Amino acid sequence: MKKWLSLALTLGLSVGVMAACSDESSSENSGGEGGEPSGEITVWGWNVAAQSMEMAVEGFQEEYPDVDVKVEDIGRLDVYDKLTVGLASGGNGLPDVVLVESDRLANYMSEFPDSLTNLSERGYDDHSDKFGEYKNSVTQNADGEYLAAPWDIGPAAVFYRTDIFEEAGVNAEEIETWDDYIEAGKTIKEKTGVKMGPIDIAADDALYRMMMNQQGAYYFDEEGNIDLTSDESKRTFETIKEMHEADLVLNNDGWNGVVSATVNGEVATVPFGVWYSGTITDQAPDLDGKWGVFQLPAFEEGGNRAANLGGSDLAIPSSSDNQDAAYAFVEYFTTEEDPQMTALKERGIFPSLESAYENEYFKQEVEYFSNQQIYETFANVVPDIPVANYTSDYSRALKLVSDAQASILLDGQSVDEALQNAADTLANDTDREINE
Repeated sequence: MKKWLSLALTLGLSVGVMAACSDESSSENSGGEGGEPSGEITVWGWNVAAQSMEMAVEGFQEEYPDVDVKVEDIGRLDVYDKLTVGLASGGNGLPDVVLVESDRLANYMSEFPDSLTNLSERGYDDHSDKFGEYKNSVTQNADGEYLAAPWDIGPAAVFYRTDIFEEAGVNAEEIETWDDYIEAGKTIKEKTGVKMGPIDIAADDALYRMMMNQQGAYYFDEEGNIDLTSDESKRTFETIKEMHEADLVLNNDGWNGVVSATVNGEVATVPFGVWYSGTITDQAPDLDGKWGVFQLPAFEEGGNRAANLGGSDLAIPSSSDNQDAAYAFVEYFTTEEDPQMTALKERGIFPSLESAYENEYFKQEVEYFSNQQIYETFANVVPDIPVANYTSDYSRALKLVSDAQASILLDGQSVDEALQNAADTLANDTDREINE
């Protein structure tokens, strides 16, 4: 009991970018004609992800007419609360399929390794070449077996106000490094009074995570050792600190603060995952044609400009009474192009299924984003996204690094001292080793 309560509190620390439950997981699988899956399955998700799964049901049932799918939008936090409690209690009250964000998967894999269906044993390995290295890594366990199926991914780039850049005389195409980005920000601030980008300094280290990921680094190394004091980590915060000292950073309050800054023209850029395109178009329709996208700057000329922020996957609790139908739905939803493209076109959810990128939709010019082919831009990022080892202690690390960020930017603590303090606390909390 103490263990799952602790896990629930730990999971609750993670900051997300997206915004009832059934007491019975499913009906028994009685088998349809020719041994095809049949019966009922329940699927848990939230917001646009749940809507995307609902939109896929009709196509799925054309292939599996004997399976009834019930998609329940129970809210993001409720999904995690109920999933944690359900797994800890042996599967009570859980659905047949559940959506889990990629950065949280490792926690469940570690704490409840036998409570998630091994999809590799059902043949999901046949699809491994359909996804990039990053997405495969987050859905597989240490033995390379799928405990979840890859779904959406969050390739990152920089959204920018084309009109503000034009007013300041700054050419976005000339921004290739973070040094370039800072110099452009100084010019924009001087000419327009607009700051370069938003950061929720005390609560979210999203920019830090993107910068670390593009360098092939993260909170933890590939062995799970704490890597907060690495050269990459120090270089990242020194760069963010330089932005802050140049008065280019808008300290916003949470998700609503980021959106408000975007809508109200308080920032000239927003480095974020592809999914933010939907938020911009939805919340600022009057800015049609005044936004564009360019790749994340590199730390050195010619360096990697690819990173990920966000994404989610589908898992099947081992407690499901209808494993055949659940697997059929998961396989259909994550490996067929139609549901991927519907989710992208209707709800702005970016697929990790790389064959989808061949669809003509990715080559379309998007009027809102200055007639750029933004989806192709993001698709080109995916193959170069480095692997990130989230581990079961991801949410602890996120909280501590966000605290370190506040200490550096708001309290004037040195980067070395703040990161060492965060690493020491994380080591004490987790018994993990610190890389020296």
